[in-house]
Amino acid sequence: MKPAMNSPTLLQRLALNEDLNFLLTNRVPRAALTRFMGWFSRIRHPWVRAASMAVWRSFTDIDLSEAKKTSFDSLHDCFVRELKPGARPVDPREHVLVSPCDAIVGACGSIADDPAAQVFQAKGFPYPLTDLLGTSARSQAAINTLRGGHYVTLRLTSSMYHRFHAPGALTLEHATYISGDTWNVNPIALKRIERLFCKNERAVLHCRLADGTPLLIVPVAAILVASMRLRAVDVALNLRYRGPNELPCHAAYQKGEEMGWFEHGSTILVFTPPGVQLCDGVMTGQHIRMGEALFENPRGLSQNSHPVCTSSAASNNTRTSP
Repeated sequence: MKPAMNSPTLLQRLALNEDLNFLLTNRVPRAALTRFMGWFSRIRHPWVRAASMAVWRSFTDIDLSEAKKTSFDSLHDCFVRELKPGARPVDPREHVLVSPCDAIVGACGSIADDPAAQVFQAKGFPYPLTDLLGTSARSQAAINTLRGGHYVTLRLTSSMYHRFHAPGALTLEHATYISGDTWNVNPIALKRIERLFCKNERAVLHCRLADGTPLLIVPVAAILVASMRLRAVDVALNLRYRGPNELPCHAAYQKGEEMGWFEHGSTILVFTPPGVQLCDGVMTGQHIRMGEALFENPRGLSQNSHPVCTSSAASNNTRTSP
């Protein structure tokens, strides 16, 4: 009998060994390996491209059937691929904020109403927003508006679509780049490294929805993530970036419009103020696609509207707190 098409390969099974996975992806020269990957992935030689993509496929279940292009110039070209028009329908309900990316939902829940505004990266592993967002006056003001609100962790695996989009109609008012390490951000590392997101390279995107509600989106880089790119900022935010950390911008986006991309898998954190709730069915371990319901924002409702927000990927499970 032939094995099932989705049976894990030997390399995939080895990658699931927690001790081996942690050793191979963290106890290595992370910054040097990430810079090398940034260079290597852009090599356009057909032999290099074919060999590197074959290795990549042996570790992941990548599906390129939705990609706009049918062939790629390099491994990097495949990482940052665009999708065919209509591949990610966007929930049109006006009170719904959608997932900005394809992801697996990680820790999610309420932001503590305490001075540190504590949240969780994994069960038993809290971190304070005061560490994640930096010490600028803008970041401190944002924390004051977020206490008692909600958050969600969205993990992009290496095989996923790597572009991220606006969760709703919004304006990106400011971006803060925070240089840092490149620890792996998979669940294995999140259960071993305290305050991991606060250690890694990241960008803090200060946004405001059309109704005036503040929204914070934090793309976090990781090992092999050679760069983060934002449509509103014409520079690559990576380990080689030496420009200003505070990047004023004023870019308006419609719901579902592309805001930027990673150049490998990583994580996006989304933080909302009190009054904006996670949709029913959003829970740790859930697979979600860009454009599917993530939060509901009653302030965005027109008069006489009646909100019913359920994630289209919902199951019969209930969300549990870390």
